[in-house]
Amino acid sequence: MAAVLPVSPNTVLANALGAAEDVLAPRLRTTTPGSIVFVVGTQINGIPHLGTSLVQSLAFAAADRVRQRFGIPVEVMFSALDNAPHEIVVDPASGHRYQRAYAQALGEATLADQVDELYRPLFDALSERLSIRCSIEMYSQQQQTEHFRRTWLRAHRRIDAARWWLDPAHGSPHVRVPCPTPGCGWAEKYAERTRVLLGDDHAVVHAVCLHHGPYEVVIAPDGGGYLDLATLYRNLVKELAATADRDRLAVMVKGGDWVFGSTLVDNALTAIGLVGAQLPTRLFCPQVVTDTGAKLSKSLIRDGKAPLPDGSAPWMLDTRMWPGSLSEYADRLLDMAAVLLSDPRHFFRSYSAGELGRLMSQPTRSVTTP
Repeated sequence: MAAVLPVSPNTVLANALGAAEDVLAPRLRTTTPGSIVFVVGTQINGIPHLGTSLVQSLAFAAADRVRQRFGIPVEVMFSALDNAPHEIVVDPASGHRYQRAYAQALGEATLADQVDELYRPLFDALSERLSIRCSIEMYSQQQQTEHFRRTWLRAHRRIDAARWWLDPAHGSPHVRVPCPTPGCGWAEKYAERTRVLLGDDHAVVHAVCLHHGPYEVVIAPDGGGYLDLATLYRNLVKELAATADRDRLAVMVKGGDWVFGSTLVDNALTAIGLVGAQLPTRLFCPQVVTDTGAKLSKSLIRDGKAPLPDGSAPWMLDTRMWPGSLSEYADRLLDMAAVLLSDPRHFFRSYSAGELGRLMSQPTRSVTTP
């Protein structure tokens, strides 16, 4: 007998929609794009967990539903964020925290191999099943492009208007350009001694290295140092750059924990001059939570600050431990995605790890409650 899962309450948003993808309909009907790219970003700072797989599979499943309903070509882009901190130390002289990101600590070639090993197989399986093209872009590659750098240079000229939205606590959105000395790559985490001087078509960044003292790097459209930005600032530039293509709509697919931060990004974009339909199009996916309602966190569980939630399993924190084949894992994810997308009540909510475990392991049929 089929298990009756999930049981989802109504919400204001769900009550306004007939289908989960309706949340994208206003932008699709007013801009009539020639194609749509569903962009899903992930920090590649560890082994993928269930939350990562959930958002990635939902990006493919949502793209497929939009393609069928609106008849618009779709694709999925995996944005691999290799600027996450790999190691953090405190400078005893200044008391400032320094970080070296994955890109500087491991190098692009090693990280590309990790993406191929940990992420690409699932993407290939999802792509093949739904016949949706998928591409992968490392942040290291993205920040090198002329378009991204010109977008940042334009945005930074208006940073005074947006700075309190991007850093409400201090009003100083961090720009980190790691030390260019070969083999170094350290940068002040909070950029306390970093200064950005804008020229006509470039920026000169002055900073202080943990090991090599003061240094200077030029950031130009056609080259220069590694441009690392604090999370909200990076998203502002990334999403601002995506709006430049009038014929291809970018849908930013994010976990539900991004709902609150994206409000700040939208206000920052408005502060630098965007209006209405120029703001990013986003799809917020269900969040995986623990018994307390907190986001499922590998680091807190690993550090002993939170227990493994009831009803969960080790594979939820390390998808390599899934007790079956990758092919089966992809099929189960898409089956679960179909359930979550079958009704807005199921999609715009959070799920405990145990509930998602049941959805991945049992036959399901969707139900709603008034």
